Amino acid sequence: MTSSKRVQDLFDLSGQVALVTGGSRGLGLQIAEALGEAGAKIMLSARKAPELEQAMASLQDRGIDARWIAADAADADQARGIVTQTLERLGQIDILVNNAGATWGAPAEDHPLEAWDKVMDLNVRSLFVISQEAARLSMIPRRQGRIINVASIAGLAGNPAMMKTIAYNTSKGAVVNFTRALAGEWGAYGITVNALAPGFFPSKMTRGLLAAVGEQQIAAGAPLGRIGDDEDLKGAALLFASAAGKHITGQVLAVDGGVSAIHGS
Repeated sequence: MTSSKRVQDLFDLSGQVALVTGGSRGLGLQIAEALGEAGAKIMLSARKAPELEQAMASLQDRGIDARWIAADAADADQARGIVTQTLERLGQIDILVNNAGATWGAPAEDHPLEAWDKVMDLNVRSLFVISQEAARLSMIPRRQGRIINVASIAGLAGNPAMMKTIAYNTSKGAVVNFTRALAGEWGAYGITVNALAPGFFPSKMTRGLLAAVGEQQIAAGAPLGRIGDDEDLKGAALLFASAAGKHITGQVLAVDGGVSAIHGS
């Protein structure tokens, strides 16, 4: 059977609304750019208003319709408010990108419990709260939706000894199976749930490690011989967000230059 849509149309997000948490910088902003350039209206959320203002201006300079909400996604009430405010200001949510995240560096034997809870609340619980609210209020009633969770290759395997991020790795492993379990439940509602698992990208979160170990040394561990750049997540995110990926759900795509392939994760 011949498709009635041209391939360019499959990737077109015109008229859709995308909510991107942790969207004020780094990987979240890169994903927001991709979805906005494909035609979606973008709602950014993060904790700091000045960074959100700057991110919104950057998107608007690209001709993207963008707004923002300052909120702490780790707080359940504020997390739900992100969804309700998006619905009030932009209408139904077609695409949800759960990108907000945090890390904490400490040896496992000395890792503070409060730091563990902080990482888990943002990296795992907020995904559940925001996904649940977006689904209940917008996606399930309309029997459609795209959810993209940002995991990490740190959730696919252990770390070298120099990376003491037990809470972060554990949380991202949870995101991987959260994605699979939710895809199994919500497929009946026409909602796809997939995850991106980035490798090393320059970001505030990885800045310390890149400085300590060196970008060249980290890049040498990847078959492609480099770390990620400002474009490397865009295509994968757009695939999961668009009609081009309508028959893909419960999948975790590593965008890591091949690191996970050679390490068997």
